[in-house]
Order: sequence, then C-alpha cells, then structure tokens
Amino acid sequence: MANKQLSLTAETREKSGTTAAHKLRTTGRLPGVVYGHGTAPEHVSFDARAFEDVLQHGGRTSLITLQVGNKSETALVRALQRDPLSRKVIHADLQRVSAHESVHAKLPIVTIGVARGVRESGGVMDVISHEIEIEGPADKLPERLEVDVTELGIHENAVASDVVLPAGFKLVTPPDTTVVVIEASKTAQAVEDAATGVTLETTEPEVIGGKPEAPVAAS
Repeated sequence: MANKQLSLTAETREKSGTTAAHKLRTTGRLPGVVYGHGTAPEHVSFDARAFEDVLQHGGRTSLITLQVGNKSETALVRALQRDPLSRKVIHADLQRVSAHESVHAKLPIVTIGVARGVRESGGVMDVISHEIEIEGPADKLPERLEVDVTELGIHENAVASDVVLPAGFKLVTPPDTTVVVIEASKTAQAVEDAATGVTLETTEPEVIGGKPEAPVAAS
C-alpha cells in the first residue's frame, strides 16, 4: 500500500556553509537542499520538528508535497545527514519528482512469519540485506517490502526475487541477492560438527621482514 500524502513547508536561505547551517539549527531550523528536474539546487530550511514528524509518518520513502514560498512541488527525501551522537537529522537532500514519474528507491525489508528452521530446529535467522532497490511510480512507493520466511529450513535462504513487489514496480537489485538466511545455532552446529568429526584449526600468520601495515559535505 502506498503511503499517504505528506506535506512540508520550506523557506529559501541565502547563506550556505557550515557556520550558517549551525546558526540555523540553533533556531530550530533544519538546513537542506532541493534539486532535480534540470534546475539549479535550491538551498532551503525546514522547521526541524515538522521535518522529523514527516519522517515518522513515512516521509523517508513517501512522496512529499513541498511548499516553498508560493511554489508547490513534489519531492522525495534522498539523503539524510545525522549527528553521530544524538542521531538527529542535521541536513536533508530532497529530489524533485512528479507524482507519476518512475523513480528508483531503496526500501526496507520486513520478514513475515517464523522460519521452519527456527521454530522446529532452533535455528537462527540472519537478515543479510535490510533493503532492496526497486523502480516504479513515485506516488505508489510503499513504506516497506515484505518477504515470507515461514517455509525456510536450516541452511536455506530467501533472495531478492522472492520479495513480492507491488503492481507497476520492478526489481533493480540483482535477483539472486541474499536477503535472509537460516543458520543452525552455534550449539547445534557444534553438535553437528562433532558428529561428523569436523575440527577447526587456527594458526597465527608468520610475518617476515617487518611489521604488518596497519558522503557531499552538508552545507
């Protein structure tokens, strides 16, 4: 199911650079850039709380109606820069897209069900790819993609082509990309190895002749 329509108001900003961006943040504004459709990148700012609210309601993958002055356009969030400590968004890049324009998007993967190898054999599910890339109409992008793992046994896996896509979308990620794999637990694997006589041997490498050698900036 596609996300509901979201809206966001932006203001143009004349000054760019680290100092100007920091000053904006102290006033509760979030610096950003809007680009695309053959026009020059436009430096803007958003109310930081309003932007976070849009993200919380699916704005990471949904089409957003962007109001800049008396101009209204639609856009997708393409990149977020976060503070390494607080994880708050400190800069955002948005791309202009029309409602029915075909776009590429990376969407999160959600597993459905409990794998047979987990529920019957005590295995462990390992998610290898947390997102895959698809192509389709911008106004129909779902919030997430689902893959059913119910029938996966030990040492079995699901690949990108196993993910069911909405109508009108096609897979961009290579279809044989591993998404989820079910492995034996460490205890079960140790028992299996002991039963088959498998032993592991590790050695330290010998070093001869000396010691071993040890995204666009936001504005």
